Amino acid sequence: MRIDKYCSAAVVIMGAALLFTATDARAQEYDMVLQGGHVLDAKNHVDTVEDIAVKDGLVAEVAPHIDPKRAVKTIDVKGFYVTPGLVDIHEHVYASTGEAHSYAGDLSVYPDGFTFRVGVTTVVDAGSSGWRNFEDFKEHVIDRSKTRVLADLNIVGAGMRGAKYEDNLDDMDGQATAKMALKYPGVIVGIKSAHFTGPEWKPYEQAVIAGNIANIPVMIDYCARRIERPLYDLLATKLRPGDIYTHCFSGLRGEQDPETGKASKALLIGRQRGIYFDVGHGGGSFSWTVAIPVMQGGFLPDSISTDLHVDSMNAGMKDMLNVADKFLAMGQTIPQVVTEMTWNPAHELKQDQLGNLSVGAPADIAVLSVEHGNYGFEDMYNTKLMGTQKLICQLTVRAGKVVYDLNGISSDMWDGQPTSDIKQAKRWTTFTERPFGGASHQKFPSSAPRM
Repeated sequence: MRIDKYCSAAVVIMGAALLFTATDARAQEYDMVLQGGHVLDAKNHVDTVEDIAVKDGLVAEVAPHIDPKRAVKTIDVKGFYVTPGLVDIHEHVYASTGEAHSYAGDLSVYPDGFTFRVGVTTVVDAGSSGWRNFEDFKEHVIDRSKTRVLADLNIVGAGMRGAKYEDNLDDMDGQATAKMALKYPGVIVGIKSAHFTGPEWKPYEQAVIAGNIANIPVMIDYCARRIERPLYDLLATKLRPGDIYTHCFSGLRGEQDPETGKASKALLIGRQRGIYFDVGHGGGSFSWTVAIPVMQGGFLPDSISTDLHVDSMNAGMKDMLNVADKFLAMGQTIPQVVTEMTWNPAHELKQDQLGNLSVGAPADIAVLSVEHGNYGFEDMYNTKLMGTQKLICQLTVRAGKVVYDLNGISSDMWDGQPTSDIKQAKRWTTFTERPFGGASHQKFPSSAPRM
C-alpha cells in the first residue's frame, strides 16, 4: 500500500516534470533574441530601439519588447546599433589558385578572415573569375566559405589575371558569359568589366549583352582614361539604368569637373539615367581631393564598398568600417552610411532578400558601437582627413549563428551561472564543443588548482 502511494507520487512528479519541460521548450520558440539595440533598417524605415528574434536562420520577429523567456539565448545589445549584415559588393576573394600577381590567385584573400570581424556577412567577388574558371572559384571558395560569397562574372573568360588576359578582346564573349550566369542564378549576380586599357568599346558592349541575357547588372571599373571612349559616353549611352559604376571618387577617369571640383557632367548624366555609383575604395581609387568637393557638391555614393585585396587592406583602405568612417568624417550620418552598406548594395544587385531585417529575411546581423576621439583616415595618396567617430563591430550573426563576438557580449562568465540552455547552444552558435568532455560551466573543486 505504501509502495503504491510512493509509485503514484513518483508518476505524478515525473509527469509534472515532463509537462514543465514540454512547456519550457514551447516557450523557447526562438533561438536567440538581440535585446535593446538601436535598429537601423533602411528598407523598413526603422531607426529606433527594438528587439530582434531569430529562429532557424531567419529573422522571426522585430518588436519593441520580446520576452527573453521565449528564446534559448538573449544577448543584451543596449547602447549599440543593430543593422543588417553588411554587404560589400566589391571584393576579390578568388584566392585558391595560387597564381602569382593575379586576382584569380594571390592578390585575392579568403573571405572569412576579413568579413565577420567588421560586420560583413555578404561579399561580391568583383570579376576575379570569368566563365572559363568560375566553377573552380565556386568549388574552392564560394562553397567552402561561411561568408555568403556572390560573384560578378568577368566579361573576360579567363578572369582578372593581368593585362595579358584582360586586354584580350577575343576572350570577351557576352553569350558565353551569360550562359554561365544563367547556370548559377543567385550566385552570379552581375557582370564585371575591369582593367581594360585599349580604346575599343567591346568590353562594355559585351558586358551589357551578358547583362541583358541574364537580367543582372553590369559593374564597370573603367581603368585607363581614353579619349576614344570618354566616361560621359559610357554613362550616357552605353550602360543601362541599374548598372553600377565603381571607383566613383578616384578622379582618374573624368569623375570630377576640373573647374568646379564637383561631380562631372558624366556622373550627373549617369545618375539622371539611374546608374548606381559605388565607392570601390581599393588601393588606388579614392582621393580626398575628389571625394570632399564632390560630396560637398551634393553627389553622394549609392553604395560603400572596399575593393578588398592584399594591397588595399594594408594601405589606406583597410576594411569596410574604415571606409564608412571616412564618409562619417565627410559629414554623412550613421544611418546614411549603414544604408550604403546594407540595403542599397543589396538592391543594386537585385538581391532584395538581403540587407534588411524584415521578418523572414536571412538572420545576418551586425552589432556596431561608435567610438569617439581623434582619428586619421588615409586615401590612396597617403594624405589624411581627421575624424571624430569610428565604427567598431561588436558582434556578427550569420544565418542565425554568432560568428564573431569582439568582447564576449554573447557569452556567460566562466564562473557564473549559465543564462541559457547550453544543451541547445547549436541553435545560436556554431561553437558547441565544450572542454572537459563537453560539460558546460564545469566547476573545479575548491581544493583543486585552477589551470
